Order: sequence, then structure tokens, then C-alpha cells
Amino acid sequence: MRRGRELYRDMPWRTNTDPYYVLVSELMLQQTQVDRVISKFNTFVSRFSDIQQLAKAPLADVLTAWNGLGYNRRAKFLHDAAKRTVNDFAGVIPGTLEELTSLPGVGPNTAGAILAYSFNQPIIFIETNIRTVYFYHFFEDQDKVSDRELLKLMAETFPKDLSRSRQWYQALMDYGSYLKKQGVGRITKSIHYTKQTPLKGSLREVRGLIVRCLTLGDMNESDLRAATVADDRFDAALTGLIHDGLVSRTGLVFHLTK
Repeated sequence: MRRGRELYRDMPWRTNTDPYYVLVSELMLQQTQVDRVISKFNTFVSRFSDIQQLAKAPLADVLTAWNGLGYNRRAKFLHDAAKRTVNDFAGVIPGTLEELTSLPGVGPNTAGAILAYSFNQPIIFIETNIRTVYFYHFFEDQDKVSDRELLKLMAETFPKDLSRSRQWYQALMDYGSYLKKQGVGRITKSIHYTKQTPLKGSLREVRGLIVRCLTLGDMNESDLRAATVADDRFDAALTGLIHDGLVSRTGLVFHLTK
């Protein structure tokens, strides 16, 4: 814990551990670095201050506020999770693993983070920085490590004082971030590791460009093509966004789903 205090990183969702703050931050932090998330998080929660405000907002407004973070489906998952919370849990983010994982976009590890950081529950979950710490200290000579092995070891090394769950995870996360910057604790040791594909030249790139253009206003197809990338990725990207419920069409005009 001493090293954790030395490496402690101040973040708004640590200052305020309200479940709504943690839920928003956890969805934003998927595939995105902390430094990029902090300013976007502050803007987002200023606009949607609680789960009720987020739930009643049009998806188009949520996507506009999310713009710049990428992986826009996360914004829709968050919006859907807010609506489910209001409809099924009277607007109160639940405090059990089963209930949390019933929310769109919330898997076991995201639910674990909410339970640990917001409710200070002694639950075991895995995140990239946590893997880094355990790989560095316990699996130096092993090339491939499963999460099953890691979960067993985490249970064995969990603090005896269960009331320190939140502190323990924050320290693990900060130490893991430090180790990654030192180039140790290679995440590629995980058998679950998949390398993120480059944005440039990908379908994901065009999806992001389309959403970004539509945050500025509705557009017809020809203008949308001209404003983004008029290559063979465009049709697949636009079709995918419509299928995912992020973009809609009214007549000849495309717009973010209202």
C-alpha cells in the first residue's frame, strides 16, 4: 500500500465514488487512456449530472457529448444502461454483481470495478493494469497466463482487511500503470490478449468520422461521403452504425439517432 500511496493518481471518479461516476468512467476507460478520459468525463457529467438526466437525454446528445473518445457503441451502452437503471431499479444503480451485469455494456469486470470502487466490496475482478502487476511479480518465467490462474492468485493475496478493497484496487491500478510505463509486466502474457487493430485505414475510422460529422448536423448521403472517406469502407460503416442504432435515416437525410 505504501507504493500505492506514492503512485496515487487523482481522478474525479476517485474524489467522488458515486456509482454513476464510476459507471461512466469505467465505460469511458475501455480502450481509452486515463489522460484522454478525464477532461471528457468532466464535460460529460457536467452535461448529464446523474443517471436520470442521462436516461432521459436523446441518444444524439449523448453521442455528441461522447464525441472524441471513439468506440461510440460504448456511449449507446451507457445510455441504455441508464434507461435500464431508471426503468428496472428505480433510478438507483444496483449493488450486486447479478444486477449490475444485467445492464447493457456492463460485464463482470466492469461490475466488479463498480462494486469495489463505489461500494467498497471485497470482490475479485481483472483489468489490464492488474494483469500487469501480477505478471511482473508472479509469472515472470511463464509465457501464457490464463485469467483462471490470475483470479486464484488474486483471491489468495487479497487484503485480510476487507474494508480496504477500494484502496487495494486503486493501488494495483496505479502501480500497474507505473510498471507499463517502465515496459515491464507484458500484457501479451495473457492468453486472452488481442492486439488492438490500428485506427488508420480501419472500418472503425470511418464509423468515427461519420458520427463526428453527424454531431454537427444532419446530412444526405452524398454530402456525408464527401465529408468522410468516400472509399469502399463507407457503405459498411454506415450500415453498421444504422444496425447498431447509432445513426438513423429520415427520407434522404441521415442523423444521429434521436
